[in-house]
Amino acid sequence: MVAVRAGVRRGLIELRQVFTTGQDLFGQLFWPVVMLVVLFFMRDTTLEPSGLLLATMVLPSIVGMNLALSGLLMMAQLLAVEREDGTLLRAKATPNGMIGYLVGKLVTVAGSLLVGAVIVLVPGLFIVDGLALDSVGSWLALLGIMLLGMAATLPIGAIFGSLFPNARSLGFVSLALMLLTAISGVFYPITALPDWLQWLAQVFPIYWLGLGTRAALLPDGAVVGELGESWRHLETVGVLGAWAALGLVLAPVVLRRMARRESGSSVAARRDKAMQRVS
Repeated sequence: MVAVRAGVRRGLIELRQVFTTGQDLFGQLFWPVVMLVVLFFMRDTTLEPSGLLLATMVLPSIVGMNLALSGLLMMAQLLAVEREDGTLLRAKATPNGMIGYLVGKLVTVAGSLLVGAVIVLVPGLFIVDGLALDSVGSWLALLGIMLLGMAATLPIGAIFGSLFPNARSLGFVSLALMLLTAISGVFYPITALPDWLQWLAQVFPIYWLGLGTRAALLPDGAVVGELGESWRHLETVGVLGAWAALGLVLAPVVLRRMARRESGSSVAARRDKAMQRVS
């Protein structure tokens, strides 16, 4: 518990640094602002035969994609970078340091994602018509699916970051995640895909996170575009909960095993290699 409390403090400090450093703040605001501009130009386009506005359908997809794709990649990149620069080695030297380190990164990334979602959602409510966020229950459902989705994806991102020696090695992971996002029904109905791709997408949390955000944000009539014409709330909680449990169990183990192989000489060798590339 001491390590967990230290990790929470570490995460909050890093989160404050994100929003007080110009470069980090620009990165935090850039994509949400771009997405709001896109929504503004989509606001009057109607989708047939549902009758819903295109922007109404796209907004939940933006929130779901940001939580899933950005969360996984951000977590993996942070761990890979800090493994290369020696931050992980310093965490290893403290008692239960890897647990505190992991908790800190979860707090930092989750906080950044929640702020990004708020930046899109609050102005989006004024730009987009037809959303179902008209009650406290709707907001609680959205918050619940966002927290469960991050619990399911961020530990998996930590595992990816532990398996690769540096951030440059994550290109394959980024490509695989983008392909998986493309088949997960985030931007168009999954029912338009072949059956085998539908089954494949449902194995991974990205589909279920997108389904959960659509269920929380869209009116009941939009369910006709989903598999079985159902929001499948129980299945969503079950699959995301299973991924969260798997990730939270495996991530500390993988981090500790990776940290055991770290040493001052290995960090110095990677730093020298990076300097050679720069020069």
